[in-house]
Amino acid sequence: MMKVVAVEPEVAPLRAFAPAPALAEGPAPAAVAAGPSRLADYLELTKPKIAVMALFTVAVGYLLGAGSAASTTVLLHVLVGAGLVAAGGSALNQWLERDIDGRMFRTLRRPLPAGRLSPAEALVFGVGLGIAGLAYLLVTVPYPAAVAAAVTFVSYVFVYTPLKTTTVWNTVVGAVPGALPPVIGWCAARGWDGLPAAFGLFLVIFIWQLPHFLAIAWMYRDDYARGGLRMLPHVDPAGGKTAAVMVATCAALAPLGLVCWLLGVGGWPSVVGCAILGGLFLRQAVRFARVRTDRQARTVLRASLLYLPGALGLLLLDGLIR
Repeated sequence: MMKVVAVEPEVAPLRAFAPAPALAEGPAPAAVAAGPSRLADYLELTKPKIAVMALFTVAVGYLLGAGSAASTTVLLHVLVGAGLVAAGGSALNQWLERDIDGRMFRTLRRPLPAGRLSPAEALVFGVGLGIAGLAYLLVTVPYPAAVAAAVTFVSYVFVYTPLKTTTVWNTVVGAVPGALPPVIGWCAARGWDGLPAAFGLFLVIFIWQLPHFLAIAWMYRDDYARGGLRMLPHVDPAGGKTAAVMVATCAALAPLGLVCWLLGVGGWPSVVGCAILGGLFLRQAVRFARVRTDRQARTVLRASLLYLPGALGLLLLDGLIR
């Protein structure tokens, strides 16, 4: 779930695992390391880098929705609940894609394809975290936040993940759960009230994900093809369509500060700031359209990582000042 914002590419860290039996005079060094290493594998199932970015957008949604009535306690509750749901979704994503991950160089050292955790362990872990997170949200914050989290979880795990092997439209579909985290935060603050403003935040992240993930898909197009994933660069080897979508979606990001303001979020500083950030992002996409190299795709990726926190930060600052 919540694939937003963090965001791939992820390269699983290299680790050596050599568990050894305990000796009579005390545990062997490898046995001592086995516990922490196993915990690290469970942590890796949750995709912590992606979860951190997603929780940042949850916090932005909550703070903008709550305004001057923001509560540290409620913010912590929604972050804990949404974090558990996101972690569960990521674990189930890796459970479903364990065979695919085993065919790609960038993911073959993840816990499941490497055999460090069993599929049953990952399944129980993912389901348990997802249920725990939804239950936690139901008892600590307004129930619409749990509804939004459930929609995010289901659409990420059971809709987006299977589509990755069947259609190049999977990126567009996956951008929906990826853009819902700020809506979870908003609903924790105001329930269903003011959802058009929350939709503005949704739009920012939804559109941002398209050039962001296309840049990644271009850089890893051979590896994705090896895994059987259907990404636009795989069916567009020359890169013309990929570049056109990048340019179009980056251009659409520039006026989103104005759209958010019209919907009730932000103000003129964020309108101007989002336009500038969008222009910088668009500039790199246009360069990719002219020179379709992995190096330029990485530059587009870096520009995307500048745009999102910058745009959301400006919207948050505007909202807090107002």
